[in-house]
Amino acid sequence: MTIQAQQPSDDWIWVRYLANAHPYSTVRTAAWSALVSSDPDTAIAAFLQSGFDFAVERAQQRRISNMDFIRRVFETTTVEYSPEIHNEAKRLLGPNATDAEREAFVRTGYEAARSRDRVYRDEIGTQKQALVQRDRDFVRNLASNDPGEQVRLSASHAFRVGATDDDLVEFFAYGWATGSRLDLEVFRMRHANDNMKWRSTITRLIADAEAAEKAAREASEETKQQAKDAAARAWQQVGTQTEPARSGWTQAQDVAVRQAENWRAVLAAAQAAMGPNWESIIDPARSSEAAWLAERDSASQQAAYWNALLQQAIDAEQRVKNIN
Repeated sequence: MTIQAQQPSDDWIWVRYLANAHPYSTVRTAAWSALVSSDPDTAIAAFLQSGFDFAVERAQQRRISNMDFIRRVFETTTVEYSPEIHNEAKRLLGPNATDAEREAFVRTGYEAARSRDRVYRDEIGTQKQALVQRDRDFVRNLASNDPGEQVRLSASHAFRVGATDDDLVEFFAYGWATGSRLDLEVFRMRHANDNMKWRSTITRLIADAEAAEKAAREASEETKQQAKDAAARAWQQVGTQTEPARSGWTQAQDVAVRQAENWRAVLAAAQAAMGPNWESIIDPARSSEAAWLAERDSASQQAAYWNALLQQAIDAEQRVKNIN
């Protein structure tokens, strides 16, 4: 008997999550292709077996990684606060841009556009003039206490030795949103990779346990007890190997909840401050809260999946012990 936890819907849910949320566009495209296939069960199984790894490998090729970088830049900047970066990223995402132009932007163009935006903000002067001590204290606190490593690094950079108010303005203008996006992508990628490894291991162990149970049912009276013991151990191994996934997804839920609460607080602070610097973080804060709430829900689904596998492994272990 095949051990299942609401299959195939759980496979579909996981692949749909990857289609919506994985940072690599190649993974999202491959996952969607499996979901909309004329034979989705077969396509999803193939994606989980080898398609995911192939899509990740493709994503690591330079051309696609350049596109992912440019898309991230475009989505974490605004024309109001970073017009040079934002407009150039927008152009490079269009159909008329060349791969050579995108490569040049990633290598040197991005930093050059950042410098031009800094000059632009200096000339306008509104954001720097609006800075108050409360803003400095808030960002300094983020450098030590924000739940996201990338946000902490970005905030720390704004207060490094030799930093000026220009660096603090840059943090509000794009550093905060960029750090937030990177934290979300790192979270998604880490758990996607871990879950694929866990699923690969558990699939192999389930197949071994099924074979051992079959052997126990077909064993002669002289060897039946030995075969039953072997099958019980095999199912016990299945249950044991759910622990890393169950623990991992429980921790993921905790991280997602903390991040969502953090961004809810940031949104409230930005709405209360209503200055030109804080206005730039309102939309990213709102989006970040929603994204982390979605991660919380997805982690909850995956935790339930692995808990169900554990229970079914326990049931199977008991079942083989009762084989006559």
